[in-house]
Amino acid sequence: MRCVQCGHLEDKVIDSRMSKDGTTIRRRRVCLRCDYRYTTYEQIERTELRVVKRDNLREALNREKILRGLVKACEKRPVSMDRLDRAVEEIISELHRDHLREVPSSEIGKKVIEKLYAIDPVAYIRYVSVYRQFSNVEEFIQEITQMRHQTLIDPLQRKLPIL
Repeated sequence: MRCVQCGHLEDKVIDSRMSKDGTTIRRRRVCLRCDYRYTTYEQIERTELRVVKRDNLREALNREKILRGLVKACEKRPVSMDRLDRAVEEIISELHRDHLREVPSSEIGKKVIEKLYAIDPVAYIRYVSVYRQFSNVEEFIQEITQMRHQTLIDPLQRKLPIL
């Protein structure tokens, strides 16, 4: 690797560490000419997923767009950015695992909904209300009722307050 200080092409790796999630390797290097130390990171390069929109247009999968949706849904909720970043990484990993080149936008929406359901019930309702284009209060009530029913069926789910 080319030294950023002197441009020499020979270096030596003096330390390698894997990230907590196992997707990145951090390497400390030293230039064999000038002894300058620097850090490099290795990541697996995934093929770019394309999102197929409702109107059949295609665009590159945008991590930031997914994160923005999560952040908006979790606004003023006790959810950390680290948790949202992890959720985005999980969503993207699942999409790469399940799809080779293209993924329908509806599939991304479903994954986001699943993650939000587990993270925060209020954020989930916010996101679902926009995603499914709720037009009246009855739709909110119906969704909350379904959530409550699901919680009763699955005791491992978070308990929601009774309205």
